[in-house]
Amino acid sequence: MDITASMVKDLRERTGAGMMDCKKALVESNGDMDKAIDYLREKGISKAAKKAERIAAEGLSNIYIKGNNAVVVELNSETDFVAKNSEFKELLDKIGNTILGSKATDLESALALDCKGETLNDLIVNATAKIGEKISLRRFEMVKKSKGEVFGSYLHMGGKIASLTVVKGDNEEVAKDVAMQAAAMRPLYTTIDSVPAEDLEHEKSVIKEQVINEGKKPEFADKIVEGRIRKFYEETVLEEQAFIKDSGLTVKQYLENNKCELVKLVKYEVGEGMEKRNDNFAEEVMSQIK
Repeated sequence: MDITASMVKDLRERTGAGMMDCKKALVESNGDMDKAIDYLREKGISKAAKKAERIAAEGLSNIYIKGNNAVVVELNSETDFVAKNSEFKELLDKIGNTILGSKATDLESALALDCKGETLNDLIVNATAKIGEKISLRRFEMVKKSKGEVFGSYLHMGGKIASLTVVKGDNEEVAKDVAMQAAAMRPLYTTIDSVPAEDLEHEKSVIKEQVINEGKKPEFADKIVEGRIRKFYEETVLEEQAFIKDSGLTVKQYLENNKCELVKLVKYEVGEGMEKRNDNFAEEVMSQIK
């Protein structure tokens, strides 16, 4: 029978499942609403949908490399406990390797990718239902390198931070060192030129206000501001940071000494910019008793 938009809408409202999942359920059940609901329950999709509003700000990131291609992936969970689960890590690997071998450009196309007969979205939905808390693919970035360039990768805190570099100069050790630097020191920018003008102006205005509040003479304020901006660069710009393996060098000097050039950096910190889950355990226990 024909599956109408109103049928899909009705099933979606009754189960909370996604539109495409509802349409598939109705097709599989030949339009029978009750059977469609059972289908979604059996697949764990309706159960997963109930968790859709939960905060998944924990998880892991990882880097997958093959030839001239690499991808950085972040998979989120609600708790750090689940992120340490072997099933969660296996799921991340399946997702990462599948995306690496694809031409996916965004989350929608990535979730539709096939992995041994199931889409990545299906894998995530099923894992959510089985594990019992929301799991979501937050983001990924595909990176390519050219001839004469190498990848450097580093995972910090077991995958809480993933850092991938592309370095020109055919020196994998240097590329990995710079990736390690970025993971450990968490720069906001790669070069001075990459600092957005609005960020720089904001920092200058803050510093200038500090200088004035310190009672410094206005005629000296601009000079003091420039001096402190230098410090700002040293703390937030990767190439201007002191190199962690030799504090007598900046990262830029380390690269130059090895005849290398930083081409690209991708750095993921799990959950950055997201609200963290903050459950009150005592309240949760009491709610279960009532």
